[in-house]
Amino acid sequence: MKFSFKNDYSEGCHPNILEALLKSNFEQQAGYGEDEYSLKAKQLIREKIKNPDSEVYLVSGGTQANLIVISSVLRPYQCVISAAPGHILNNETGAIEATGHKILSIETADGKLRPADIVPVLESHSNIPHQVMPKLVYISNSTELGTVYLAEELEELSGFCRKNGLYLFMDGARLGHGLTSEISNLTLEKVAELTDIFYLGGTKNGALIGEAIVISNKDLQPDFAFNIKQKGALLAKGRLLGIQFMELMKNDLYFDLAKHANIQAMKIKNAMKERGVAFLSDTYTNQIFPIISNKLIEILSEHFEFYVWKKMDEKYSAIRLITSWNTADEAVESFIEVIKKELQ
Repeated sequence: MKFSFKNDYSEGCHPNILEALLKSNFEQQAGYGEDEYSLKAKQLIREKIKNPDSEVYLVSGGTQANLIVISSVLRPYQCVISAAPGHILNNETGAIEATGHKILSIETADGKLRPADIVPVLESHSNIPHQVMPKLVYISNSTELGTVYLAEELEELSGFCRKNGLYLFMDGARLGHGLTSEISNLTLEKVAELTDIFYLGGTKNGALIGEAIVISNKDLQPDFAFNIKQKGALLAKGRLLGIQFMELMKNDLYFDLAKHANIQAMKIKNAMKERGVAFLSDTYTNQIFPIISNKLIEILSEHFEFYVWKKMDEKYSAIRLITSWNTADEAVESFIEVIKKELQ
């Protein structure tokens, strides 16, 4: 059986979660997120961001979180600004557009957005009321290219958005990996302070399913629960999400799992760099994008699964390798051994 580096959700979940689910299985609990586990999980998240006034909602997946957040905060004539590699543009089957909201795409080399990128979009959409109104800036951390926002970058972007009346929404499907990156100086508390809404991704970091939406902007809090229910995201057995996030938030397990994934990816990255391999982007998270020959891709494909991300020319392509909370040393060492053999 080939080991997969295609994603970070191929495994089930961390044993602590399974144990907690089994232990609580025969308990009777309130439904729709009012169970004691969901309430505890939300409390732990509020404590970690040091904001007791933030509202927290648990949903099952990232596309669902993006769809609910964006459709709930925008008026029908308002639109979203996103970097071109953004998940909402490329991997959500037009979910945002299906709600009636246009996405304005910005090309960036590293997948991040900066104020200078957004200014031309605002200037080109000033023909009121004949054009859609830019109102929400969508970013992800880590990005689809594995890059991360530094604290000063997010501070600058947040200040720009507030000055220009734009909401700032962070897709946190891999937020744990972004915050535990060796180059990151950003904290969860700072993310909550600088964004209007963000979410903590569990699906890609040790949970079976689940994302925790955190709303810090009080203007966006009223009636949000109606959107959760209307979009089919309010689970009767909300305890299934609550138990998972309660376990992930305990003793910083969430961040320990993400850090493990990052470390495993950096082992592969460093081994390939030592042999002169170039990368599509300079990443320090659990996603890396080495540029290698098509011949080497064929050889690696015999032993491992991964995505060919981008064709560079007739001989070389960039591949995407992703490590997970459960990627074992043996898998990493096996991959590195093939690299050492083929790139002597």
